[in-house]
Order: sequence, then C-alpha cells, then structure tokens
Amino acid sequence: MSKKLEGKIALVTGGTSGIGLATAQEFAAQGARVFITGRRQAELDAAVASIGQNAVGIRGDVASMDDLDRVYAEISNKAGHLDILFANAGGGDMMPLGAITEEHFDRIFNSNVKGTLFTVQKALPLLKDGSSVILTASTTSTKGTENFSVYSASKAAVRNFARSWLLDLKPRHIRVNAISPGPIRTPGLGGLVPPEHTEGLFAHLSTLVPIGRLGEASEIAKAVTFLASDDSSFINGIELFVDGGVAQI
Repeated sequence: MSKKLEGKIALVTGGTSGIGLATAQEFAAQGARVFITGRRQAELDAAVASIGQNAVGIRGDVASMDDLDRVYAEISNKAGHLDILFANAGGGDMMPLGAITEEHFDRIFNSNVKGTLFTVQKALPLLKDGSSVILTASTTSTKGTENFSVYSASKAAVRNFARSWLLDLKPRHIRVNAISPGPIRTPGLGGLVPPEHTEGLFAHLSTLVPIGRLGEASEIAKAVTFLASDDSSFINGIELFVDGGVAQI
C-alpha cells in the first residue's frame, strides 16, 4: 500500500516532544524525510532516534532569526527544498490579567507569533509550489480561558495568519491551514501545573471534553498528516478542530 507522504520533504518545528514529535513520527511512517527543530540537544537527539533513519534534527529556537537562517541553510544543503512545513513550535503558561508582565507577553508572542511568522516567511524560497503549510493554533483562540489570555491571543493571531497567507501565496498554490487541538495529553499541558497536580489537571480537563477524555498526540498527528497530504488538496485556510468537541459547544 502506498504511503501518503512518500518522497516528501517535511519540516516540523518544535519536534522533540508532544504533538510535534508524534507528527514527525507519523510523517516518517508515511514515507517523508523529516527535519525537526528543538532548543535542547539531548531531547533533539532522543527525538531523532525515536523517529528513525528518515529524520534529521537541527538545534534552534524559532524566535531567533539567526537560528532560523541556520535551520533553512541546512535543509537547503541536505534536501534542496520543502514540500511540507508544520510550524508547530511554541507554548505558553498561565497568568491572570493583573499579574501579566512584559516578559510573559514577550516570551509567548515571540515564540508563538513572531516565531510562526518568520518560520513560514524564511521557508518560502525552499517551499515548492503546491506545498502544504500547517500552523498550530488552539481551541483557546475561539473560547475564553481564565488566566490564559496572552497564550489565547497569540493563537488567535496564528489562526488569522492562515486566512491571510493563503491569499499571499495564492499565485504559488501553497495551501495554508491551521490545526486547533483541544486538551491533549502532552508534557506541555502537564507542565501548566506542578508535577503533583498533573493528574488532577488531566482529570479535570477530561470532564470538559464532550467525548469524555483527553486527546492523544498521535490523534493530532494523523490530522496534521491529512492536511499535509494530497488527501486535502482542495482544503485551504481552514481551522481543523481536533478537540473532542470542546470548541463546538
């Protein structure tokens, strides 16, 4: 049976854990050669080992222009082009309105908004016409979430990037879509609270999901792979909710 991404070249930013790692693994399983980025070398090496021989790790921070230039220079040297870009790197933490600091705002917007913008912009010379770009948004972009306003606002910006960039890239037939996960059992979600409270957080969030459980990173990976593949060839600019129904009620 043919693989969905046979012969494709893909980049997954933030590919060392959670949704990024699961997606890189799925891309490789579907026949793609996968480049991943991460900020910590030990985690990057472990992720590459778990993905297999079709993976290449490049250390870098998407909020750093120099790092992004170095990432794309290496991809250019080793592969020559990209067919798929999953701009996934980013994150955030919780802070109530009265406690938000400039550092908190800058850190989240630098990784989630600035990082996503320049990850895609700097990829353009390498992206082939007809490529697929997928951005990681979030259900928080459409729902109010207590103590999570800066992260939520950053993801609302990412969602609009998809709508706007598909027009910018129309002449090149490059599709741009956003994936919006609900609560997914990942280290990033667990890291919102101290370790002793992680399972309590997961249990609470499960009660908010109509399907009755948290999602798994592998479930998001399959949805991203669909958007990356020719199976979604007439899908452009959408926000694909993979959320167990959270944002639908």
